[in-house]
Amino acid sequence: MDSTPAVQVAHTSDLTPAELARIRDLLDAAFEGDFVDDDWDHSLGGVHALIRDEYGRPVAHGCVVQRRVRHADRSYRAGYVEAVAVRADRRREGLGHRVMEALERVIDTAYDFGALSASDAGAALYTARGWQVWPGRLGALGPAGPVALPEEEGSTYVRPTAGRPLPAPGHPLHFDWRDGDLL
Repeated sequence: MDSTPAVQVAHTSDLTPAELARIRDLLDAAFEGDFVDDDWDHSLGGVHALIRDEYGRPVAHGCVVQRRVRHADRSYRAGYVEAVAVRADRRREGLGHRVMEALERVIDTAYDFGALSASDAGAALYTARGWQVWPGRLGALGPAGPVALPEEEGSTYVRPTAGRPLPAPGHPLHFDWRDGDLL
């Protein structure tokens, strides 16, 4: 019998309030107090990949939400990865890779490309899975127009979807505006 826990893939609307509360608890603990309400808001409204332990408690989570990204003369639908975390006592078991594999399937079938902002601790996971640092400039489309985001350069990763090239780095990627961290 296979003891590998299954990966549940579900839209936010398919998760109960109790399930969402348990996911939020996992994220609060995994990010050691550095996961705020805006971060939680950014993770809602998309598709979640969730692994539970034998008691039904979340041990690994990530989600992908749609972001509009302007590049040169085109607007892209980017699958933006948010809230990837593994419970501290379950790290180094490959659970993060399994969550990302599920999210990448969603990105490959529903978006023009994938994007995410990685912490130093998370960068190795994404690099190992073929994500690459965006080599160009970054910005956001703010209420008063474009806003440069040089502090995000070097920690924002992109991934092409199956059969589609990434935008060329000669023009910046301008992400849609939101409260909290823009990337």
